Amino acid sequence: METVQTVDTFLQDLNDQMQKLLKDVTVASWMAQTTGDPEWAEKLSEADTKFNLMFSQKDTYEKTLEFLKDESLTEVQKRQLELFLNSMKENQLPEEVLADLSKRSSELNLLFNTFAPEVNGKKYSANEIRDILINSDDQELRKNIWHASKDVGKVVEKGLLELVKKRNEAAKLLGYDNHHQMAFSLQELDREEVFSIFQNLLDQSKETYSTMKQELDERLAKKFGIEASEIRPWHYVDPFFQEAPPSETTNLDPFYKGKDIVGITTETFQAMGIEVSDLYEKSDLYPREKKNPTAFCTDIDREGDVRVLCNLTESAYWMETNLHEFGHAAYFKYLDSTLPFSLRTCSHTLTTEAIAMLFGKMGKDPRWLKNFLKVDEETVNELTPELQKYQQLQMLISARWIITFVFFEKELYENPDQDLNKLWWKTVQEIQLVTPPDSTDNPDWAAKIHFTLAPVYYQNYLLGELTAAQLQRYIEESISPDFFTKEAGEMLVNSYFKPAALYSWNEKIKLVTGEKLNPAYFVELYC
Repeated sequence: METVQTVDTFLQDLNDQMQKLLKDVTVASWMAQTTGDPEWAEKLSEADTKFNLMFSQKDTYEKTLEFLKDESLTEVQKRQLELFLNSMKENQLPEEVLADLSKRSSELNLLFNTFAPEVNGKKYSANEIRDILINSDDQELRKNIWHASKDVGKVVEKGLLELVKKRNEAAKLLGYDNHHQMAFSLQELDREEVFSIFQNLLDQSKETYSTMKQELDERLAKKFGIEASEIRPWHYVDPFFQEAPPSETTNLDPFYKGKDIVGITTETFQAMGIEVSDLYEKSDLYPREKKNPTAFCTDIDREGDVRVLCNLTESAYWMETNLHEFGHAAYFKYLDSTLPFSLRTCSHTLTTEAIAMLFGKMGKDPRWLKNFLKVDEETVNELTPELQKYQQLQMLISARWIITFVFFEKELYENPDQDLNKLWWKTVQEIQLVTPPDSTDNPDWAAKIHFTLAPVYYQNYLLGELTAAQLQRYIEESISPDFFTKEAGEMLVNSYFKPAALYSWNEKIKLVTGEKLNPAYFVELYC
């Protein structure tokens, strides 16, 4: 009995410390991302360091290990100790090392947030670049814009490579070969299993992807009046070829003119008995200078202050992005508030990504178009075959982009001194089937902010897609083929959101769908 009390006291103390320090981090991060102010970047670095220091205390680490040996632990006690241990392992480092890593990351993040690509003396925002790549027929402008979008890579490359090496040095101090190996281990992911799943997906989708990619290149070649063999990265709609260019019939942007994206988001979630409109007040949803030009969701205090950052315009892209981010937000909002603070989070990054992806992709779903965008039935019926094909291409392009990133990142950490620019384009060409530009001497890869800001995170996007496919199939077959029902929402809230981090990610998937993660559902839907 005494041991249990000691465990409870120990855990309570850790939870209290974590609650205060984490809020300092999330508030500073929110302010840094919404203002672009160097002062907040500095405050974030300080708060981050203090938070990491909490997990770096050697005696706390050893006590955690000791308590975990106790066989009479309750499920809630054991899970807290396991999660604390994972956070502590990577922080068993000297204070100056932790501070240095945090400072380097914050400085690079500031460079990304304040960098504006330039063509012929004109600066372009991320939305403007996107607009040109989607809509412009001017091949010279497209090429210049594409190259400009990569220029931030040259700005951050040196600092990023130094950061990669510093991360590796830190991981070695903790007994790992490199940061990549450590990150997989502490995320409760089996690296061999994940890479095997991804390689199998490449193999299973090879034929379908090759055919669809060839059709896409021929369609684009016709549009630009060139041969399919002349298609280059700037002919696609995204600088990294992360998404499928819509055809004339699948470009849904015209349907969004004059539409209230935020209102439609509210209605989508409300149909499932999920309320998100109370989260708008503290969110930051529209474009502004010096603000992070992308999108994310953050849980400020694990007590209901959940915020979304977006840069909404009247377009299909931002509709789907808003649905995606409020998928995250719904998860965070409905976590069981009676659980200890350390468990009031998602089971794993991939479990929240799964929900975000599940809702984000509904922007192309005929059921959603009819019910929420109010597109008439005849138009939806005409669009459906094209949209299904487009969604399939989108998922395959997205999966291969993620695998490109993940395979490259492993190499980046295993050998940061190799010719990374050459390796990047070799990987892109082999997996995405994209022909490189004439020169591959530039650090185009470094222009992707995730290498800096979210290291060894990207695999979670694809694991999230696999989970989303499994959840979608489960809801359609076991609850309702209509998907947007109160019953489906109830299941998500009570079985998926509410238990928070009480179970490991694969246990949670099994508890909800009856089986552990099974990529067969993704293959069935998209390959």
